[in-house]
Amino acid sequence: MATQFDCLSDALTKFIEAQHIFFVGSAAPEGRVNISPKGMESLRVMGPNRIVWRNMTGSGNETAGHLAQSNRMTLMWCGFEAKPMILRTYGSARTLHPRDEGFDALNSHFPPSHGARQIYDMSLELVQTSCGYAVPFMAYEGDRDVLAKWTQNKSPAEIKTYWETRNQHTIDGAPTFVTTSDDH
Repeated sequence: MATQFDCLSDALTKFIEAQHIFFVGSAAPEGRVNISPKGMESLRVMGPNRIVWRNMTGSGNETAGHLAQSNRMTLMWCGFEAKPMILRTYGSARTLHPRDEGFDALNSHFPPSHGARQIYDMSLELVQTSCGYAVPFMAYEGDRDVLAKWTQNKSPAEIKTYWETRNQHTIDGAPTFVTTSDDH
Protein backbone atom coordinates (compact mmCIF):
# COMPACT_ATOMS: atom_id res chain seq x y z
CA MET A 1 0.00 0.00 0.00
CA ALA A 2 1.38 3.41 -0.93
CA THR A 3 1.94 6.05 1.72
CA GLN A 4 2.08 9.74 0.88
CA PHE A 5 3.94 12.55 2.62
CA ASP A 6 4.25 16.31 2.20
CA CYS A 7 8.05 16.22 2.38
CA LEU A 8 11.10 14.02 2.83
CA SER A 9 11.79 12.78 6.34
CA ASP A 10 15.33 12.17 7.61
CA ALA A 11 14.80 8.42 7.06
CA LEU A 12 13.72 8.92 3.44
CA THR A 13 16.65 11.26 2.82
CA LYS A 14 19.02 8.58 4.14
CA PHE A 15 17.37 6.04 1.84
CA ILE A 16 17.98 8.35 -1.15
CA GLU A 17 21.60 8.94 -0.15
CA ALA A 18 22.20 5.17 0.06
CA GLN A 19 21.01 4.51 -3.51
CA HIS A 20 23.40 4.29 -6.45
CA ILE A 21 20.81 4.96 -9.14
CA PHE A 22 17.65 7.00 -9.55
CA PHE A 23 15.20 7.42 -12.39
CA VAL A 24 13.89 10.69 -13.84
CA GLY A 25 10.49 10.94 -15.49
CA SER A 26 9.40 13.93 -17.56
CA ALA A 27 6.95 14.68 -20.34
CA ALA A 28 5.90 17.59 -22.50
CA PRO A 29 2.17 18.16 -23.04
CA GLU A 30 2.49 16.24 -26.33
CA GLY A 31 4.92 13.56 -27.45
CA ARG A 32 6.82 10.85 -25.69
CA VAL A 33 7.22 10.37 -21.94
CA ASN A 34 10.89 10.01 -20.99
CA ILE A 35 12.31 7.88 -18.19
CA SER A 36 16.05 8.07 -17.70
CA PRO A 37 18.41 6.33 -15.25
CA LYS A 38 20.94 8.54 -13.48
CA GLY A 39 23.95 7.89 -11.27
CA MET A 40 27.46 9.30 -10.92
CA GLU A 41 26.88 11.08 -7.61
CA SER A 42 24.62 13.54 -9.42
CA LEU A 43 21.88 14.23 -6.86
CA ARG A 44 21.70 16.24 -3.64
CA VAL A 45 18.83 16.58 -1.19
CA MET A 46 18.87 20.26 -0.28
CA GLY A 47 15.99 20.15 2.22
CA PRO A 48 12.74 18.32 2.95
CA ASN A 49 11.08 19.78 -0.18
CA ARG A 50 14.03 20.42 -2.48
CA ILE A 51 16.30 18.21 -4.58
CA VAL A 52 18.89 19.27 -7.14
CA TRP A 53 20.47 16.96 -9.65
CA ARG A 54 23.13 17.58 -12.24
CA ASN A 55 22.71 16.35 -15.78
CA MET A 56 25.90 15.45 -17.56
CA THR A 57 26.50 15.62 -21.32
CA GLY A 58 25.02 12.54 -22.92
CA SER A 59 23.28 11.18 -25.95
CA GLY A 60 19.83 12.61 -25.22
CA ASN A 61 18.50 15.78 -23.64
CA GLU A 62 14.81 15.03 -23.17
CA THR A 63 14.36 16.43 -19.66
CA ALA A 64 15.50 19.93 -20.66
CA GLY A 65 13.14 20.00 -23.63
CA HIS A 66 10.23 18.69 -21.59
CA LEU A 67 10.74 21.14 -18.72
CA ALA A 68 10.83 24.04 -21.17
CA GLN A 69 7.22 23.13 -22.00
CA SER A 70 5.92 21.73 -18.71
CA ASN A 71 7.93 21.83 -15.51
CA ARG A 72 6.59 18.55 -14.06
CA MET A 73 9.13 15.99 -12.90
CA THR A 74 9.11 12.68 -11.04
CA LEU A 75 12.16 11.06 -9.46
CA MET A 76 12.15 7.41 -8.37
CA TRP A 77 14.45 5.20 -6.32
CA CYS A 78 14.19 1.45 -5.77
CA GLY A 79 15.67 -0.49 -2.87
CA PHE A 80 17.62 -3.09 -4.85
CA GLU A 81 20.13 -4.11 -2.17
CA ALA A 82 18.38 -4.19 1.18
CA LYS A 83 15.05 -2.80 2.32
CA PRO A 84 12.30 -3.38 -0.25
CA MET A 85 10.92 0.06 -1.01
CA ILE A 86 10.06 2.29 -3.93
CA LEU A 87 10.29 6.03 -3.30
CA ARG A 88 8.91 8.63 -5.68
CA THR A 89 9.05 12.40 -5.45
CA TYR A 90 6.66 14.46 -7.54
CA GLY A 91 7.08 18.14 -8.18
CA SER A 92 8.11 20.95 -10.44
CA ALA A 93 11.62 21.79 -11.54
CA ARG A 94 13.51 24.59 -13.16
CA THR A 95 16.42 24.12 -15.51
CA LEU A 96 19.71 25.92 -14.99
CA HIS A 97 22.32 25.89 -17.75
CA PRO A 98 25.99 26.80 -17.17
CA ARG A 99 25.24 30.32 -18.49
CA ASP A 100 22.47 30.90 -15.91
CA GLU A 101 22.75 32.75 -12.61
CA GLY A 102 22.77 30.24 -9.78
CA PHE A 103 24.27 27.39 -11.82
CA ASP A 104 27.78 27.73 -10.36
CA ALA A 105 26.53 27.80 -6.77
CA LEU A 106 24.54 24.59 -7.24
CA ASN A 107 27.25 22.96 -9.35
CA SER A 108 29.69 23.46 -6.45
CA HIS A 109 27.81 20.68 -4.58
CA PHE A 110 29.12 18.12 -7.09
CA PRO A 111 32.56 16.87 -8.17
CA PRO A 112 34.14 19.16 -10.80
CA SER A 113 33.34 18.37 -14.45
CA HIS A 114 33.19 20.53 -17.57
CA GLY A 115 30.57 18.09 -18.93
CA ALA A 116 27.82 19.42 -16.64
CA ARG A 117 25.03 20.33 -19.06
CA GLN A 118 22.18 21.34 -16.75
CA ILE A 119 21.19 21.35 -13.13
CA TYR A 120 17.57 20.71 -12.25
CA ASP A 121 16.26 22.40 -9.12
CA MET A 122 13.15 20.48 -8.04
CA SER A 123 10.50 21.60 -5.56
CA LEU A 124 8.76 18.58 -4.08
CA GLU A 125 4.99 18.65 -3.89
CA LEU A 126 4.37 15.01 -2.97
CA VAL A 127 6.52 12.17 -1.65
CA GLN A 128 5.26 8.61 -1.93
CA THR A 129 6.59 5.27 -0.74
CA SER A 130 5.36 1.85 -1.79
CA CYS A 131 6.40 -1.67 -0.83
CA GLY A 132 8.84 -2.63 -3.57
CA TYR A 133 8.26 -6.31 -2.80
CA ALA A 134 8.52 -7.22 -6.49
CA VAL A 135 11.78 -5.29 -7.04
CA PRO A 136 14.61 -7.82 -7.43
CA PHE A 137 17.77 -7.91 -5.35
CA MET A 138 20.67 -6.54 -7.34
CA ALA A 139 24.22 -6.05 -6.11
CA TYR A 140 26.08 -2.79 -6.70
CA GLU A 141 29.49 -3.47 -8.26
CA GLY A 142 30.65 0.10 -8.86
CA ASP A 143 30.13 3.15 -11.01
CA ARG A 144 30.90 3.10 -14.71
CA ASP A 145 33.65 5.53 -15.63
CA VAL A 146 32.93 5.65 -19.37
CA LEU A 147 31.14 9.03 -19.38
CA ALA A 148 33.66 10.61 -17.00
CA LYS A 149 36.55 9.46 -19.20
CA TRP A 150 34.77 10.62 -22.36
CA THR A 151 34.29 14.05 -20.78
CA GLN A 152 37.89 14.26 -19.56
CA ASN A 153 39.11 13.59 -23.10
CA LYS A 154 37.10 16.50 -24.52
CA SER A 155 37.83 20.20 -24.26
CA PRO A 156 35.06 22.58 -23.17
CA ALA A 157 34.81 23.68 -26.83
CA GLU A 158 34.36 20.08 -27.97
CA ILE A 159 31.66 19.58 -25.33
CA LYS A 160 29.84 22.69 -26.57
CA THR A 161 30.08 21.42 -30.16
CA TYR A 162 28.54 18.13 -29.03
CA TRP A 163 25.67 20.05 -27.39
CA GLU A 164 25.16 22.07 -30.59
CA THR A 165 25.13 19.04 -32.87
CA ARG A 166 23.55 16.36 -30.65
CA ASN A 167 21.60 17.94 -27.78
CA GLN A 168 19.62 20.86 -29.25
CA HIS A 169 16.30 19.00 -29.64
CA THR A 170 14.30 16.23 -28.02
CA ILE A 171 13.44 13.13 -30.03
CA ASP A 172 10.09 14.81 -30.73
CA GLY A 173 11.89 17.91 -32.11
CA ALA A 174 11.33 20.30 -29.19
CA PRO A 175 14.17 22.73 -28.37
CA THR A 176 16.26 22.03 -25.27
CA PHE A 177 17.92 25.46 -25.06
CA VAL A 178 21.25 23.81 -24.18
CA THR A 179 22.96 26.58 -26.14
CA THR A 180 21.83 29.97 -27.35
CA SER A 181 23.07 32.22 -30.13
CA ASP A 182 24.88 34.18 -27.39
CA ASP A 183 26.99 31.09 -26.61
CA HIS A 184 28.83 31.16 -29.96
